[in-house]
Amino acid sequence: MELEKYIISIEKNGRMVPVGSIDGGDYRTAQFSYMDEYLDEANAVPVSISLPLQRERFSAGQTRQFFEGLLPEGFTRRSVAQWLHLDENDYLSILYQLGRECLGAVRVLKEGETQAASYEMITKQQVKALAAEGAQKSAEIVSKSHLSLTGASGKVGLYYDTAGNQWYLPQGTAPSTHIVKQSHVRLEGIVTNEQLSMMTAAKCGIEVPNSFIIDLGSGEDNEVLYATRRYDRTFEGAADTISGLLAPLRLHQEDFSQALGISSAYKYEKEHTGYMRRMFELLRQFSSNPIVDQGKLWDIIVFCYLLGNTDAHVKNFSLLYGRDLRSIRLAPAYDLVSTTVYESSTREMSFYIGNALLIDEITETSFREAATEIHIGERFASRRYNYICNHFREALRETAAELQEAGFSKAKEIEEKILHTGGYAKL
Repeated sequence: MELEKYIISIEKNGRMVPVGSIDGGDYRTAQFSYMDEYLDEANAVPVSISLPLQRERFSAGQTRQFFEGLLPEGFTRRSVAQWLHLDENDYLSILYQLGRECLGAVRVLKEGETQAASYEMITKQQVKALAAEGAQKSAEIVSKSHLSLTGASGKVGLYYDTAGNQWYLPQGTAPSTHIVKQSHVRLEGIVTNEQLSMMTAAKCGIEVPNSFIIDLGSGEDNEVLYATRRYDRTFEGAADTISGLLAPLRLHQEDFSQALGISSAYKYEKEHTGYMRRMFELLRQFSSNPIVDQGKLWDIIVFCYLLGNTDAHVKNFSLLYGRDLRSIRLAPAYDLVSTTVYESSTREMSFYIGNALLIDEITETSFREAATEIHIGERFASRRYNYICNHFREALRETAAELQEAGFSKAKEIEEKILHTGGYAKL
């Protein structure tokens, strides 16, 4: 059966602009191409660094690599596919069902199709069900509301009205303001762990989005959710309302996996092929402020080592575009969590630091080797390395005390585990 044509649009200054289409064969052979009229525009920009402006079609592999990167992974993807009665390998059909509201500013619709937008108020009981029922409930909400959020954990995009302290479920093409994640059934205290990690990072001078724990009971895992303010949504310049609520503008983003043309299946570096070097080269070539952004990326990598975050793969670093799509900056740090506090987790980092992959074999010398490999000054790298190391423990201690006082009883226990299992234990 011939694949229907999918129209790819991107939001620019608050307006959706058609940029290209995907068609031909089925999901195995479908190809993306830019529209001639879009290429003829003076200010045309590509939807991805890995899909530069050109009149020729991109290969099926190039097409899949970027657009499949917009989808959920793992159990959530399988659950969504089952809910929609689709083959989980058919990334295009799944993306079409979820592509009204993706990460970044891309939208996927069929040719000639329009979509309404609305916000549906949800009750505290519905939010509590999301906390209690895990990724299966998340997959149901994702499917019903046409939201596509990458990653393997159960998460949904919701709109939060701060003034009214009310959550809404976006419908159709309505944009969300927050990503809300559930606790993980096998990883005890993961919500507290992530908030502890994010707040500690902020105290170490690392830019992170605003986040908070939604406590729907006693602070236990089955009654908490983790909410992160979407940095790829902004109310600056927003004027349109949906269901009486001010709708944010979308900012485009792409993760380093998409930008570098690395398939999600290879987001972890197993052989030393230079993932870290390629990430810094990307910033030098495309960032609007490459010196500042290289320093920020270096700080995040050092922090993840100290924290014991072995899941900081190339999909967990992103580029954020300006409203006009002309500027590109390193996005704030996200998905920061100490994985080493869980005995079931690997002690291999997600990419090589110097010549070492195993966290137990990484030393200050490894970071000096990495600085040489990625071509940043050793003095510059050493100064920033020492700054993060010298501030880490006190920042972690202060944050754990704050969370403990707020009623999250596992905070101090997680703090101690981080200090004994992460890279900080080697200082």
